[in-house]
Amino acid sequence: MILTCPQCDTRYQADGSKFPAAGRNVRCAKCGHVWHQLGPPPEPDPDAELFVEEPTPPPPPPAPVPAHEPEPVAVQPRVAAFAPPAAEGDVPETVAAPSASRWGGRITVLAGWIALVALILVIGWAGISFRDNVATWVPQTASFYNAAGLAVSPKGIAFTDVAYQNQMEDGQQVLAVTGKIVNRSNHELTVPLVRVALFDAERHELYHWTFVPGVATLQPGGSAKFRTRLSSPPAGTHNLEVRFANGSE
Repeated sequence: MILTCPQCDTRYQADGSKFPAAGRNVRCAKCGHVWHQLGPPPEPDPDAELFVEEPTPPPPPPAPVPAHEPEPVAVQPRVAAFAPPAAEGDVPETVAAPSASRWGGRITVLAGWIALVALILVIGWAGISFRDNVATWVPQTASFYNAAGLAVSPKGIAFTDVAYQNQMEDGQQVLAVTGKIVNRSNHELTVPLVRVALFDAERHELYHWTFVPGVATLQPGGSAKFRTRLSSPPAGTHNLEVRFANGSE
């Protein structure tokens, strides 16, 4: 392999086997120039078969797809609407009607509130009008009615054998009232306070007092005796009344 310096044209004999195909850098011994020398081209292999690849023919184009004709569209005849011309200055006004669903929702809410208020009023009226029955079935409500100032007498509880007498004790006149409280129902009842009132001949109240019976509750069919006294009763006392007291008495 002969190398020629591109600077000074000095020629050198070199071993081509020392130069790879990509080449290598060499230096001129005469002028010191350095250049990149490619290796000698590889010799052809005599045993290799010559093969020429024939180009692959392109695929045949796809067969044309027949186009579908559009289906005919039925055309409806247009009917012209004619309206009489509006008079000059007569401009129709468009008023938006309120939504039916919106009004329906408001009416439903209003009806619900009215029903709730009516239910509360009915419950309150029944609780007051039938308080004796309520106190009969729920004895604990008697204290609530008494605190509200409503007289309550549980159904089934009553007074029997009520009597009174005037007597002298230690030189002082004393009015003694006796009787019995009876539970005639089939369940336990609370015994309220007892009120005794004195009246004159014209039914004017002269005096009254309350006392706590000896028992708080009575079992079904049970009874309890009571006795209360008043020293120096007012003059003109004609009769008396014994009943259960309400919360304000």
